[in-house]
Amino acid sequence: MDGVDVAGRVDGRTARAERTRAAIVEAHLALISEGDLRPTGERIAERAGISLRTLWTNFKDMETLFEASGAEVLRQQDAAYRPISTGLPLAKRVDAYCRQRARLLQLIAPSARAAQMREPVSEQLHRNRLKHIERVRDEVEELFAVELAQAGPGREQLLNALVAASTWQAWSMLRYGLGLGVDQARAVMARTVGALLAEVAPD
Repeated sequence: MDGVDVAGRVDGRTARAERTRAAIVEAHLALISEGDLRPTGERIAERAGISLRTLWTNFKDMETLFEASGAEVLRQQDAAYRPISTGLPLAKRVDAYCRQRARLLQLIAPSARAAQMREPVSEQLHRNRLKHIERVRDEVEELFAVELAQAGPGREQLLNALVAASTWQAWSMLRYGLGLGVDQARAVMARTVGALLAEVAPD
C-alpha cells in the first residue's frame, strides 16, 4: 500500500502543478487580451492567484512562459480551424481560406501584437512566430496544390507570396496600419490571394 500511496501523492502533485501552470498561462493570455501587452511577473502572478515565487518555480523565466503561452495559442487555433475541401472551385477555396484566415488572425490578434513588441529580444517569440508561419505554409500547399504545380519553376515564389499575404504581418498592416475593418481587410486579402493564383490557374 505504501507504494500506491506514494504514487498517488506524486500523481496529485503532478496534477496540481499542471493546474498551476495552466492558470499562469491563462492569466498571461487574459492580461494580454485586455490590453496589457507587456504584463510583468507580478501582474501575472496576481491574476493567477499565486505568489511570485510560485510563478518562477513553474516557469524559470519569461521565455519558458512564452513557450507555454505560444503552445496554448496554437491549441486554440487548432480547435477553431475547419478543414476546407480541396475539391472546391478555386474562387470558393480562396473565399473559404481567407474567411478562415481572418477569423484565426482575429483570434490571435492580442497575443500577436504583444509578441511583436518583444520578439526583437526574445528567441522564443521568434520560434513561436515561425510555427504559425509553417502552419499557414502547410495549409496553402495542400489547399492550392493544383495551382502551385501549374507555377512550375515559379512555385516557391508563388508559395512565399501566398503565405506572406495571409500571415499576421500583412493582416496587422491592413487592420492597424491602414485602419481597415475585419471585412475590408479580408476582402483585400482575398483579392491578393485570388490574383496571385489566377495567374497560374488551369484554364
